[in-house]
Amino acid sequence: MNDTPNSEEFYKKLKKQLQDTALWPSEYLYKFIVVSDPEKINKIENLFNNLGAVIDTKASKNGKYTSVSINVTMKNPDAVIAKYKEVAEKIDGVISL
Repeated sequence: MNDTPNSEEFYKKLKKQLQDTALWPSEYLYKFIVVSDPEKINKIENLFNNLGAVIDTKASKNGKYTSVSINVTMKNPDAVIAKYKEVAEKIDGVISL
């Protein structure tokens, strides 16, 4: 079974977990890892503009990668998954955690 964030099985499992563990709307913490490229980091941040997101970035020890943590209120599990798919589609090489 393929559990990468791009597989439908992964999203199906995530949706079930989200439905079972939270009352919606609810705060959700997204975590992404991306090569330390200001353009890619800005693209991720811009995808969450106008959502009232709190965004925190942290470079890795050697500075090659940056983690982007985004805490935002989402209205339901489908909205959470749609955002993961949007980020994966629009930012090359992003890793979703």
